[in-house]
Amino acid sequence: MGKSWVVYILECKDRTLYTGITDDFEKRLKAHESSTGAKYTRGRGPFVLRYLEHFFHRSDASRREYAIKQLSRKEKLLLCEQWNQE
Repeated sequence: MGKSWVVYILECKDRTLYTGITDDFEKRLKAHESSTGAKYTRGRGPFVLRYLEHFFHRSDASRREYAIKQLSRKEKLLLCEQWNQE
């Protein structure tokens, strides 16, 4: 089996939301926490994982990431709330 991909939403300490994609979530989270991840997350930690969705193919994960990024903050929070209830 090949790599699996995840789309995730992190809540930053300033309460903003960051949406990303990776094939190694633990490594990516450590990069965010050490300020070597995305430029947006530098200095915004600590982070709280609010949403995580798994995919077999990067292309599917990329499409989902794009779709989530098009959502309003309110819609993203609702998505996170639904995920936390599962």
